[in-house]
Amino acid sequence: MPHRSRSFSLTSAHVAQVHRAVADSGPGPGMKLHTDADYDDWVARMTRSHPAPGSPTLLFAYGSLIWRPEIDHVGEEIGIARGWHRSFCFRMLRFRGTPEEPGLMMALDRGGQCRGVLYELPSDDLEGQLARLFRREFTYKPPNSMPRWIKVETAHGYVPALGFVMNRASPFYAGRLPLEAVAEVLARACGHVGSGAEYLLNTVTHLEARGIRDRNLWRLQALVAECIERSTTAPRVSSDAQGSR
Repeated sequence: MPHRSRSFSLTSAHVAQVHRAVADSGPGPGMKLHTDADYDDWVARMTRSHPAPGSPTLLFAYGSLIWRPEIDHVGEEIGIARGWHRSFCFRMLRFRGTPEEPGLMMALDRGGQCRGVLYELPSDDLEGQLARLFRREFTYKPPNSMPRWIKVETAHGYVPALGFVMNRASPFYAGRLPLEAVAEVLARACGHVGSGAEYLLNTVTHLEARGIRDRNLWRLQALVAECIERSTTAPRVSSDAQGSR
C-alpha cells in the first residue's frame, strides 16, 4: 500500500546552518589511492564475472546514485535488494567530513532489505561507463564501497545487478550505530563537497519522489533536524565566563 505523504522535518534551512566552507585536506597519511591500472582491473574483473553475459547490465542505486547518477542509463525500475540494507556505516575523513570532525556516509551493509532504483546501462561503451562509476564510488585501497553482483527482486522476478556494498575489512567501517549517534554526526559534519545533512536530505527527498520510504532514514532525518535545532538554540557561554574557569 502506498505510504501517505508527510512533510520532512529536515529542511534546506537546516542544511544551510550546517554548511561551511571547508578546504580539501587530501588523502590522509598512509592512504593509498587507486591508479588507472587498478580501475582498469576492476572494470575487467566485473565485466568478466557478469552473472548473465549478453543480458543488460543493471546498476542498483540506493543513495546518491539516485539523485546524482552521473552516468547514462536507458531505463529504470524499482527493485529490492534482499540481504542488504542502507546503513550509515562508512566513516568519512574527507569529502563530507574532516579528520577533526569525521562524517558518515551510507553504504549497503549485510542484513535486511533495501528498496532502490535499478538503472539499465547502455551496452555501448559499458567499460567506459564502469570506469567513470568506479572512480566516483571508491578512491582508496582497499575499496570501502566494493562493486559486487547482487540479486535484486523486481516485478518480473530476480535479476543480477551491480551494487556497491560496504567492505567490512576497511578501516573506515563504523559498524552498526544507533540512529541517535548517527544523527549527532550528520548534524555537525561537513567536508569540501558538502555536509552529511545535505546528503541525507537529498537521499530521502528523491526516495520519497519515487514512492520509496526507508523507515530508518525517515526517522533519521527527524533526529538530524532536532540536533541542528538544539545546537542553534543552545545558550552560548560568554568569553568572560570561560576565562573565569
